[in-house]
Amino acid sequence: MGASSRMAKANLRPAGFDDLGLQRALSDRLLPFLVAAMAFLAALALAGSVAAAALARHWQEGAEAVLTVQVPDPSSPSARPGASRLAQVLTLLRADPAVATARPLSQADLDQLLRPWLGAAAGRLALPLPAVIAVHLATPDAPLAALSASLETAAPGTQVESHGVWVRRLAALARSLQACAAVALLVVAAVAVAVVAVATHAGIAARREAIEIVHGLGASDGYMAARFAGRATRLAAIGGAAGALAALPVLLTLAGLAAPFGDLNAPSQATGAFQPGGLPALLWLALPLLPAIAAAIGYLTAQVTVRSWLRRLP
Repeated sequence: MGASSRMAKANLRPAGFDDLGLQRALSDRLLPFLVAAMAFLAALALAGSVAAAALARHWQEGAEAVLTVQVPDPSSPSARPGASRLAQVLTLLRADPAVATARPLSQADLDQLLRPWLGAAAGRLALPLPAVIAVHLATPDAPLAALSASLETAAPGTQVESHGVWVRRLAALARSLQACAAVALLVVAAVAVAVVAVATHAGIAARREAIEIVHGLGASDGYMAARFAGRATRLAAIGGAAGALAALPVLLTLAGLAAPFGDLNAPSQATGAFQPGGLPALLWLALPLLPAIAAAIGYLTAQVTVRSWLRRLP
């Protein structure tokens, strides 16, 4: 008797029976499309934050340990007999333990640097140009005051230009871009919550009579909220996956455009692994999380929306 009773109940209510008509109440087209758009924007914002941090770190690591030394009248004799001012400066630089390498730029290098401003006439200037020495320090925090003083004594007028100012500006720019990306992610999450809440309210309004009947027959608030939350979770997860997949080719294209400005395929300090496909490893880890995050937003928003509406029923 018990077995026949259970069989009869199974026939009356097959698996997956939609007693609230949610397939018509929560559209399987509009909600996933809107969530996919939010996931796409979230992927772009996250990529902007990661790229800004990676590029700033790449430039910062290179610029912190680089100096530019300019020597006016490089061929003039120095205080040391038989040595030019340029040779004397190079000798002091290469003897300093804080200096890893010191390389004077050739005339072709100087012409290449001046060509963006002077065009083809860069190599035909009649003006005397200072010699430029590219200096790489052994450590980024090497003391420069003593080095500058010794160079000034050996060749008066020698200028030592540190790239610390540009490093600080790059760091400030990277922090600003990351803050903007964080704000954009918060806005996208808030809009996603609003979209799910509006869709859930529309579903409740469309099936209000059925909901009130089922609720009046004894269905608990938890059961009703779980039915809405289950469908909202599935639709949001589908939308999140679609948005992440749509963002992937765009991110790969942007990574290719950004490659000349920094080596994005260098080993990642955060994960200790190489970054395949031109994207930072952090993005390869974050993109698969977007559907899960979208599903969590859909579940929690639907639960809160349905429970708050049910509490207002008489």
